[in-house]
Amino acid sequence: MRRRGWFSDRPRVLPSPLIENFLTMPASPAKPGGPLLTADGMPLKTSLERSLKLSKIRALGLIFPPLLFLVILFVIPIGSLLTRSVDDGLSNKVLPKTLAAFERWDKTSEPDESMFEAVYLDMQAADTLDLSKLGTRMNYEKSGWRSLVKITMRGLNRIDGPPYKPAMLQLNKRWGDIEFWQSLGAMKDPVTLGYYLKAVDLKYDGNKNIMRVKKHNRIYQMLWWRTFLVSIIVTVGCLILAYPVAHLLANLPLRLSNLLMICVLMPFWTSLLVRIVSWMVMLQQNGVVNDSLVSLGMLHDENRLSMMYNFTGTVIVMTQILLPFMILPIYSVMKTIPPSYMKAAQNLGATPALAFIKVYMPQTIPGVGAGCILVFIVAIGYYITPELVGGKDGRLIGNLIAHHMQNSLNWGLASAMGAILLIAILTLYWVYDKLVGVDNMKMG
Repeated sequence: MRRRGWFSDRPRVLPSPLIENFLTMPASPAKPGGPLLTADGMPLKTSLERSLKLSKIRALGLIFPPLLFLVILFVIPIGSLLTRSVDDGLSNKVLPKTLAAFERWDKTSEPDESMFEAVYLDMQAADTLDLSKLGTRMNYEKSGWRSLVKITMRGLNRIDGPPYKPAMLQLNKRWGDIEFWQSLGAMKDPVTLGYYLKAVDLKYDGNKNIMRVKKHNRIYQMLWWRTFLVSIIVTVGCLILAYPVAHLLANLPLRLSNLLMICVLMPFWTSLLVRIVSWMVMLQQNGVVNDSLVSLGMLHDENRLSMMYNFTGTVIVMTQILLPFMILPIYSVMKTIPPSYMKAAQNLGATPALAFIKVYMPQTIPGVGAGCILVFIVAIGYYITPELVGGKDGRLIGNLIAHHMQNSLNWGLASAMGAILLIAILTLYWVYDKLVGVDNMKMG
């Protein structure tokens, strides 16, 4: 009988493709003391380096499509957003002589002939489309600039020559208003933080000093506070409602758990617009909720609750829409917690409530953290629900960003507000990482 060798008892390890090629590669005899050669006469070291290089190229080819996707859909748009938020080069391109004359002006006295001459020469040499864009840009700093630029564009051919000041004042008397000239100070630099200042109700004066806007124009700070307040309330509300639901789903028998999970996931199969309109029908003063409360005698007919087109309606609808985003992460973590932990804690003398607080709840923190981060980030940039349900008192910062992009066409201000929103989210994410730890955040 043939005896089994010592090596036959050891587990076989399959070689990697590179090692396998090396083992099976026929090597040509080399000169004594010379390098080993492959069958085609190439040095073995060079052949291995070439194989490693090809492996790296193949790996790069595999990651190139997702990398390209990431660059096109995320890096470039965010870069464009940050660039637009500080770009103010249009005024320097169209009005170079005017801004140079503005620097020599004392900002308090009436503009002299040289400033009017500079404006005339700049507008005469500028492209019509650039002048139109400039009028829109100047209108952000001082209302009335756009119409003033358009009127002047149409009347430039009637100005024969110097003196330019009386001719331009004859075109429109607003050329003599010092406030219009002072507003040029906010546009004199090609790179500016003016959009960021305006996003928090601040602005530059003629000397580039920071000052607050007039009281009746201060709306952005209030919207920022309202947006964060709504996001926090919705996140806390979702957590309070989602935790018991997730616990129930994790501990029910599989058949009932699957049935309830279908009910949780059903909103994802329904159009968001349909759900919002349904809430509008339910929450209006003659809707289902008020009619039910009146029928039960809990409200008088003349004291119906106002839950539409206000702060309350925004919170209610956003909480219901974002609730599944809180339930699923918490449920996925609860499902992995062995029931024996609670039984062991009770066997050691803990009451059910104490065992739940001391043993069960700490293990659900990763799911709670993931759900809170997910809901808060979605809520802080929400747009369609506050637009349809919020009315005047329930509009958030996302609605104003959309307004500046679609209606006022103030892309610089919209970009600055979007950048502030992005920085705020990243800051909160960093704080969460320091307090809880991103490594402890789990989706199951």
